[in-house]
Amino acid sequence: MSTETSSAAFDRMWTDLEPVGRAGSGGYRRFAWTREDHTLREWFAGECAARGLDLVEDRMGNQWAWWGDPDAAPRQGIAIGSHLDSVPDGGAYDGPLGVVSALAVVDALRAQGRSPGRPLAVVNFVDEEGARFGVACAGSRVITGAMTRERALGLTDADGTSMAEALRAAGRDPEGIGPDPETLRRVGAFVELHVEQGRGLVDLDLPVAVASDIWPHGRWRFDFPGEANHAGTTRLEDRRDAMLGYADLVLTARHVATQQGCVATVGKVAVEPGGVNAIPSHVTGWLDSRGADPEAVRATVAELTARAADFGATVTEESWTPSTAFDTALSDRLRHTLGSATELSVPVLGTGAGHDAGILATAGVPSAMLFVRNPTGVSHSPAEHAERDDCHAGVEALTACVADLVGGAPDAGS
Repeated sequence: MSTETSSAAFDRMWTDLEPVGRAGSGGYRRFAWTREDHTLREWFAGECAARGLDLVEDRMGNQWAWWGDPDAAPRQGIAIGSHLDSVPDGGAYDGPLGVVSALAVVDALRAQGRSPGRPLAVVNFVDEEGARFGVACAGSRVITGAMTRERALGLTDADGTSMAEALRAAGRDPEGIGPDPETLRRVGAFVELHVEQGRGLVDLDLPVAVASDIWPHGRWRFDFPGEANHAGTTRLEDRRDAMLGYADLVLTARHVATQQGCVATVGKVAVEPGGVNAIPSHVTGWLDSRGADPEAVRATVAELTARAADFGATVTEESWTPSTAFDTALSDRLRHTLGSATELSVPVLGTGAGHDAGILATAGVPSAMLFVRNPTGVSHSPAEHAERDDCHAGVEALTACVADLVGGAPDAGS
């Protein structure tokens, strides 16, 4: 088993992960069920084996590495971790910081000579970002039943490859995926550490915060029809240009979201036939909208849907996640623990970003989150960052919380 200090282990693991899926932009392309994903999963399995943890997979391929017997009693396990996949050209910290920190917590507890009184799991959720198949938190959604097996398998990537086909290519049986109540019954609480995806901690000049809630958010697909034709010979008045409806969506989304007090982003587009000298016959744009008030988000989408109808568009809701409040008792316990065990002042921050912790919370698993300061305030970008001292502070904070939750005393002679 590993004998490294938790800080040394963190630094080594971070260095090991840095080259995997690195793109020319300096960001990362780590998408579900790809070669890079396989490499990351193998890395995780190796780190768990080095610590003597028992690695199992649930019915969606999420990896759970247990210290102690999770089946000794229902809902006694404490789970920590996050995900290893990324958005296109995303930053290094969104997801991996939580996984690496969780593994470092195991080292820290062992260094204290502690034998947990409750089983402890380090988890790596698959396809959290939804970068390949379009639905975020697919791994946690499927095992909790928030997304059906049929819908998950039918999702397709930009090349038209379905999730079912991607699973087969990865050597997996797509028929085996589905809700996994047995896995969920093992978990009494889940704590996810994550880099902050905003400037809350920068403005407060503090390294760590506890999350209060996740704003409601959703994704919608807008399909605009048109007619392909020659860009040089077709008069403007004779054109049915699908791009015009899409352009209106982009501009109107900003305007309506400002009025409603929420945010709306059109960050992905697919154009057919896709030629520089061809009028688009079909344009698909994907809208992401979020806000503290679910009615404001819904009103924004309703207005955009009505506007898009003027261009003959069809609109499909691909996902909707309601407002998610984290478990108050668990979050309060984390703050109390950190106030007692460290010298940290721990604020409470809400977030507009979705997380697996939110999916588990909605499914009835007591869940909470810790945020680590991001000095740039930028996320889903190569500029995303966390200073190493703050990363170590995050490990220290998570270790204190986990030690409190799992109980158990240091081994004799430690």
